[in-house]
Amino acid sequence: MINTTTYKNRREQLKSNVKNGIILLLGNEESSMNYLDNTYHFRQDSTFLYYFGLNQAGLCATIDAESGEECIYGNELTIDDYVWMGYQPTIKEKAESAGVNKTQTPSDLSLFLQAESKKGRQIHFLPPYRPEHSIKLLEWLNFQPNEVASKASEELCYAVANQRNHKSEDEIAEIEKSVDVSTEMHKLAMRMAKPGVNEAEIAAAVDAYPASKGGVTSFPTIATINGQTLHNHYHGNILKEGDLFLLDAGAELTSGYAGDLSSTVPVSGKFTPFQKEIYELALASHNKAIELLKPGLPFKDVYYASARIIVDGMKDFGIMKGNTDDALVNGAHAMFFPCGLGHMMGLDVHDMENIGEVIVGYGGEAKSTQFGAKSLRLGRKLEPGFILTIEPGIYFIPQLIDLWQKESHNKDYFNFDKLNEHRDFGGIRNEEDLLITETGSRILGSISKPKSVDDVLAQWAKGL
Repeated sequence: MINTTTYKNRREQLKSNVKNGIILLLGNEESSMNYLDNTYHFRQDSTFLYYFGLNQAGLCATIDAESGEECIYGNELTIDDYVWMGYQPTIKEKAESAGVNKTQTPSDLSLFLQAESKKGRQIHFLPPYRPEHSIKLLEWLNFQPNEVASKASEELCYAVANQRNHKSEDEIAEIEKSVDVSTEMHKLAMRMAKPGVNEAEIAAAVDAYPASKGGVTSFPTIATINGQTLHNHYHGNILKEGDLFLLDAGAELTSGYAGDLSSTVPVSGKFTPFQKEIYELALASHNKAIELLKPGLPFKDVYYASARIIVDGMKDFGIMKGNTDDALVNGAHAMFFPCGLGHMMGLDVHDMENIGEVIVGYGGEAKSTQFGAKSLRLGRKLEPGFILTIEPGIYFIPQLIDLWQKESHNKDYFNFDKLNEHRDFGGIRNEEDLLITETGSRILGSISKPKSVDDVLAQWAKGL
């Protein structure tokens, strides 16, 4: 687990990177579902967790980048809270566990921010992503909700992103624990994916597994026979012979660090010849991307190398045609590969997505606006300590096929008659989590996720 010294060192580095003004870090509040006391599972803001490690609702913190003074703000619990929740450490005790000696109330915070703002000092905060953040910034700094995102500190955004992008050894260890639990979730789904089983049964078992380890899922589980729908959260279908079942699921343990894996298994316990060809093509693209990973290489180059494998394979099947380089330049690969190759991962499964992909995943470089490439969340040069996912897929999306055929979009690269023979194929994806090392990369986790044809089928057979 992360210790007090680590949190203090992280804040010292943040102060040195921001240099001037007041850094305001907002923790999260409880969020009600359908009435006040019936709340969603509480999840602390990840940046607040990163710098303080305090997983309690209603906390905020300030760091004076010049004087170095740090303060945590929160209201102490009352006897009514203790009756319902049991004894909880005081705000002061929590603050001391994070290496912070000063505590005050949220009312004190409001007065402090207004006073420092009147002095002309900059109040640095990150782009808000929850309604209560915008409401607080309206009350404290008189920023209207529709302008508050533009008032966020770009300097703080870059400082936080550049720090959180590089994972320390203790962070890597926590992520590997989550990846191992995530792997077991996928192995369980492979064993359950049999004809007559409801998607919801598998999704429920998968979601229960991290709970049995004291954790939760790191994002809403995708468990579907309609893998061509990239974020399909409907779980009402009955699996049948000939289906492919796709699972995209991960665990988040008590540390807050995420795992994120995807796998595809044939419900019948065997692939049809064409399913096997597509599965192995997607896996070849996946393995090529992993092979290339190393410091200094732009991740968008890895993306295009993985896409090249898919285009060449589709040409071998007679579905695509023409010059591969031209097909890639014109985005023809996005017919089958409309998503990105991967994303940063850490305390958020899409790490720091609230700060922005241009900052986190591109280091300030502009993103492509082309269909397919615009969905690439990570494009920058890789650096040691980055943790990212590799998840190329091959998807046959009937609506996309129809649109491009109707508009003659990239028509020089497709044999639409052949393509339409497979329009109801579905989708295939494998996904693993990797660390960029000093010399290359390594797959995270002490347990291997089945991904070869033989290993997937062997895992499926264990469920008989």
